Amino acid sequence: MAARTKARKRAVDVLYEADVRSRDRLELLRERVADGNPPVPDHAVRLVEGVEEHGTRIDQLIEAHAANWSLDRLPDVDRAILRMATYELLWVDDVPDAVVIDEAVELAKALSTDDSPGYVNGVLGGILAAEVPTA
Repeated sequence: MAARTKARKRAVDVLYEADVRSRDRLELLRERVADGNPPVPDHAVRLVEGVEEHGTRIDQLIEAHAANWSLDRLPDVDRAILRMATYELLWVDDVPDAVVIDEAVELAKALSTDDSPGYVNGVLGGILAAEVPTA
């Protein structure tokens, strides 16, 4: 598994755990980094910190593009994947958009329901189309 793929999975783990346990994301991240088992790659730290920094805007975008679903009704893991991927799509310039979406879809396939990959793809595609200007 590629380093960034592992980092994304680890970021989703932290975001998911913080959400379901109603914990502060950055506090939980610090605990996981200190624990080091499993290790938290630098890119995972960057992703979790970015979701925290831009969380309000990220959640607004997900809500706007999650057809007929409120953020609270989404499966917890889907919400974590969408938050991480939305941050990476819009604020991380060194990863191609198609890679971000593909990785998020793969995480949804591995971690969530049968319907989640297509749903994650659709929400992220909508966010990308609305937020990223075309050349």
